[in-house]
Amino acid sequence: MNKDWMGKYSGSSSLGLRPSSTEQVSQILAYCSLRRLALVPQGGNTGLVGGSVPVFDEVVLNMSAMNKILSFDEVSGVLVCQAGCILQTLEEHVSQRGYIMPLDLGAKGSCHIGGNLSTNAGGLRLLRYGSLHGSVLGVEAVLPDGTVLDLLRQLRKDNTGYDLKQLFIGSEGTLGVITAVAIQCAPKPASVQLAFLSCPSFAAVQQVLRHAKQSLGEILSAVEFLDQESMAMATQYLPGVSNPLAQAGPDAAQQQQQGGGGEQGGPFYMVVETQGSHAGHDKEKLEGFLEAVMADGSVADGTLAESQAQAAAIWRVREGITESLVRRGAVYKYDLSMPTHKMYELVQLVRQRVAHLPGVKAVGYGHVGDGNLHLNVSSPSGYSDELEQLLEPFVYEWTAQQSGSISAEHGIGLMKAPVLGYSKSSEAVNLMQRLKVLMDPHQILNPYKVLPGVEHMGRVEMYDDR
Repeated sequence: MNKDWMGKYSGSSSLGLRPSSTEQVSQILAYCSLRRLALVPQGGNTGLVGGSVPVFDEVVLNMSAMNKILSFDEVSGVLVCQAGCILQTLEEHVSQRGYIMPLDLGAKGSCHIGGNLSTNAGGLRLLRYGSLHGSVLGVEAVLPDGTVLDLLRQLRKDNTGYDLKQLFIGSEGTLGVITAVAIQCAPKPASVQLAFLSCPSFAAVQQVLRHAKQSLGEILSAVEFLDQESMAMATQYLPGVSNPLAQAGPDAAQQQQQGGGGEQGGPFYMVVETQGSHAGHDKEKLEGFLEAVMADGSVADGTLAESQAQAAAIWRVREGITESLVRRGAVYKYDLSMPTHKMYELVQLVRQRVAHLPGVKAVGYGHVGDGNLHLNVSSPSGYSDELEQLLEPFVYEWTAQQSGSISAEHGIGLMKAPVLGYSKSSEAVNLMQRLKVLMDPHQILNPYKVLPGVEHMGRVEMYDDR
């Protein structure tokens, strides 16, 4: 409850509450507002920016007991559930009824749907199904004073005034506590095809992405990339994980052993997934795409998953990178979006900046299909001021110079609140601060998160009942 799963952020709360109903959440918030008690909403605690743990001794509001699926419409595909439902549980529920959730995350086995909404989580399916701002049809939320705001509509079209539900998607529990959600699910694809590819350079990765968008268009569902350092981390620190190409033939194995040569960080690897309604048609399109990118030299080697087990092994490599880095030691994690052609340039620059530090490794991977880079710096000896000063504010300044975002999908939390100005203008930050004061005048909800300098906007007053 007091520490995040990476061991980077921690507080000293002595009180955790587990409400099982919206009414209980309302009563808790009303009491905390009256007593001026700061409170942190907490879901699966899988966040990466310190947004779901206390900074000091705030009350922790754990939502895990609110885990009921309320309804599912098998005609429209609309799911209504409480905020504490685990994403994988929801995926299994709708899958049995011919649908899939519109988002898929590496942490799906423990993250809560309410936390997904609060951070506007992106994940592996965003390229195909878009962000939660489009998939979420309605929410129920409790405001800081205990007021229950019922916006739990199940309509694709509702053009009646301000779309208030959007205030709670991505605001990380600073404006209200999401207690229930209505979300549009997608029909379960009859055919899922998966390819794992090796590319000699990041320029080749971009060429493959361009080909995939043009050739696979309507069935393309995910395009991921990882560099050789990411592959090395996954295969070294995750039991049973190996390079999928090492089993594809002698040429692939030899390339793996030699490190691929070419551009620094190479070879690069890509995961390309399609989802469609006709396996024969989809496989034919994917094979044609692979022939084209191998013919022009963009892909040096590749393999198609021939079974669910092979597909799971491929995804385990990509999704397991974060876990492997944590197993190695301390990790500085940067979740950035920028023009695709600039993504790996930053990894190379950071690698140069930290090259003199023993054991420190910079790795790059992410959702290349939507311009989202995960830059991770691994330090087995732990966190240090020296390393942090080499990384910050350099990473944020460089990203801002490319007109990028310092948070593509992980949120702002505690980590990035002081540097929000690198991605938002002072006018925008000021408007967000005014909105925060309007909705949470006593500053009790998730203090110190998201907004810079919020402590100067209104002090939390101690309740005096004398």
